[in-house]
Amino acid sequence: MNMGSLPEGSAVARLQEWRLQAMGAAQAAGIPREEVDILLREKLGWGPLQRLMGQAPVVKLGEQDSAWDWDPLEEVQVLWQRRLEERIPLQYLLGQVEWAGLSLQLTPAVLIPRPETELLVEQASVWLQANPLPQGSYFVDLGTGSGALAIALARQHPDLRLLAVDSSPEALRVAAANVAAHTLEKRVQLLSGSWFVPLDPWRNRLRGLLSNPPYIPSSEISNLMPEVSWHEPQQALDGGPDGLDALRVLIQRAPEYLAPNSFWAVEVMQGQACWVVEQLQALGCYQQIQVHADLAGIERVVSAHFMPSS
Repeated sequence: MNMGSLPEGSAVARLQEWRLQAMGAAQAAGIPREEVDILLREKLGWGPLQRLMGQAPVVKLGEQDSAWDWDPLEEVQVLWQRRLEERIPLQYLLGQVEWAGLSLQLTPAVLIPRPETELLVEQASVWLQANPLPQGSYFVDLGTGSGALAIALARQHPDLRLLAVDSSPEALRVAAANVAAHTLEKRVQLLSGSWFVPLDPWRNRLRGLLSNPPYIPSSEISNLMPEVSWHEPQQALDGGPDGLDALRVLIQRAPEYLAPNSFWAVEVMQGQACWVVEQLQALGCYQQIQVHADLAGIERVVSAHFMPSS
């Protein structure tokens, strides 16, 4: 008998039973157990409050469904099986992620935003508070992917305009959907191209640069968790033989595009921050070069104040 035809108490009991089984399978597979609850909440609206009150999920049936032949748990079971067997990240299965207070659409064409990447937005906000800019000043998000950085910064700083650059047409389609969902089309402009290529009209005009570039050495990608190495876009991961290809471009080319008194910040992998600091110091046009650790204590973001000598 399908859950749709079960009494509410029996439906809840079946959900509880499946939840416990799924959590056991998650633990055995090395997957965070809380993903089971996220899946149940997002697909069935069955969260902690509903479980506490013993309520069955309330899911709107489609025109072809009926309470007698439709099982609301069936889709959840199928998705969870794919999570276990194919190691597809839950965010891709759901097509969305919650990040920095934003709800963002996702596809496998874009990197999944991580909590540590919020450091880029936080440090940009700190700098902007200390260095107020004229209304309409431009920041750029290079390698925007889902548009997460550009959207987060635009929402926090209504006077800013954002340029969001990516070389992947598929990624730009995802970013466009997210920009539209947050009604930021007038302040976030999407540009197609590799790194600085589409930015010639903004030479010496940008007041800030943010990027979460590919920084993993090519030979290390196959050793990453299967959720990453099998499913996330290689273009957003592979930083070349030493992981520094994109970082070199961001360091060497930025002075051509930043105006004096501007902000520069990138995300790096563990062990790369010192090299980035040395490169910035060698250029002689950056001040207040800082390294910022994430919650795990890993040096994750390098920021600097661009102030070339006259």
